[in-house]
Amino acid sequence: MLKTLESNHNNAPLCQAPDQVLKKPGLVVCKHATDCHAHICGPAASYPYSEKRIYTPPDALLAQYQTLLKHLGIERAVLVQPSVYAKDNRALLAALKTDPNHLRGVAVVDWDISELELEKMHLAGVRGVRCNIVDRADAKGVLPILKLRYLADKIAPMGWHMEFLMHVNEFPDLDQILRSLPVQVVFGHLGYLKTNLGINDRGFQSLLSLMREERAWAKLTGPYRISSHLRPPYSDTDPFAHALLEANSRQVVWGSDWPHVMVKDFMPNDADLLDLLSTWVPDSQLRDQVLSSNPARLYQF
Repeated sequence: MLKTLESNHNNAPLCQAPDQVLKKPGLVVCKHATDCHAHICGPAASYPYSEKRIYTPPDALLAQYQTLLKHLGIERAVLVQPSVYAKDNRALLAALKTDPNHLRGVAVVDWDISELELEKMHLAGVRGVRCNIVDRADAKGVLPILKLRYLADKIAPMGWHMEFLMHVNEFPDLDQILRSLPVQVVFGHLGYLKTNLGINDRGFQSLLSLMREERAWAKLTGPYRISSHLRPPYSDTDPFAHALLEANSRQVVWGSDWPHVMVKDFMPNDADLLDLLSTWVPDSQLRDQVLSSNPARLYQF
């Protein structure tokens, strides 16, 4: 059950903690396997959350996450700035500093961030910027394209990408809108559309079009966020994973989405989530590509 925690004068609901059981996955992963989507939250006493957040996570610390990775056999990871920190990247940068050989980051920045600050972030291991479109309640279905292009021009020389948290079904002309950006674009949660909309949804098809053109990447993450099923194996997500791989298997990566913030029902175990790759990507050679060589290109490992 979710509780309410008052912190920083904010009554945002307290999330469930991730499953603490270190269950052994059935899948044995390849060398340099990479978790391309995880969040570090806290310690809140050192890195306080934004007062405008919509949820409050329990501390989900780097050491805890690294223990999980070791248990799963995963060597590398990409830490993505969670929305609870808004544009305060201190917790992210502190985590990256501990292991620059195996960690990369995706930050949230101001549109007018200086080139010097971007260079500092690059040296710290940041390789992309995250743009949260889901929580722009004032402009649903609208992209701030001029600002996006302005920021994309700034990050392009460093080889960074732009990661979108968005429901692609809300943007049926996604390919036309984003095709002209001078950077790669990345989409999480298999496009983040409910499975009942089907793979023929126009927004999802636009994503596939961008992938075929090698303009976009997709993350096989968060199946519980789009599935109509409450527990693994979330079989209704299979057609979406297969469609993304068929569009361009070189532009697909995998991520755990640890610590699974805002999961309100059943909390899946990370071993079970990793094992979904056996169904999503049954070919072992292709699975190695998704877990290792694709992330190495995107995040410059």
